Amino acid sequence: MPDPEKSTLDPEDRMRADLYGLLGQLIAAPPSAQQLKNIARIKGDDTELGRAINSLAHQASATNQRRAREEYNLLYMGLVRGELLPYASFYLTGFLHEMPLAKLREDMVVLGVVRSKDRHEPEDHIASMLEIMQGLILGQFASGRASLERQHRFFDDHLGKWAPHFFTDLEGAENAKFYAPLGTIGRLFMEIEFESFRLLGKAA
Repeated sequence: MPDPEKSTLDPEDRMRADLYGLLGQLIAAPPSAQQLKNIARIKGDDTELGRAINSLAHQASATNQRRAREEYNLLYMGLVRGELLPYASFYLTGFLHEMPLAKLREDMVVLGVVRSKDRHEPEDHIASMLEIMQGLILGQFASGRASLERQHRFFDDHLGKWAPHFFTDLEGAENAKFYAPLGTIGRLFMEIEFESFRLLGKAA
């Protein structure tokens, strides 16, 4: 049976949820061969974001699972650490396991978000936060589908202050090829979300 929450979702919110999901999945783990095939078929429009999506699709068609995994490891893993540390605590304080993580955990309890058992990194990893935003839009948590005001609050509290900087770093990372256009997509999407929420706040 179709999910009643998703079936009544506004097309714009469905697109937002899909973008949050795509960004979260590709930063949480290297893409599978099937994911690369799926991404290669995506068509963007002639907006700046659409062109970045087309660039990602082109990179997906030009790489394979092994090269994508190697790039992922260089960016996020490395022998000691990867080129990037995709954690809110690090970007906001310069250290891991700091107050941003504690605040996120508090909000996860309120929202009914349960940490996945197969995730071992701290919850303030950007992939987890992107997936939470997707879940708030789709109504996947115990608290149900979140209002735009609640989405705005989560975005401001946990993503808006640092995610654009992370995506800019990803966009220009030395080891990023497949992931560089993903950084562009993330940066542009965060800018769009920031402006949309700002206008929402002015209209309230």
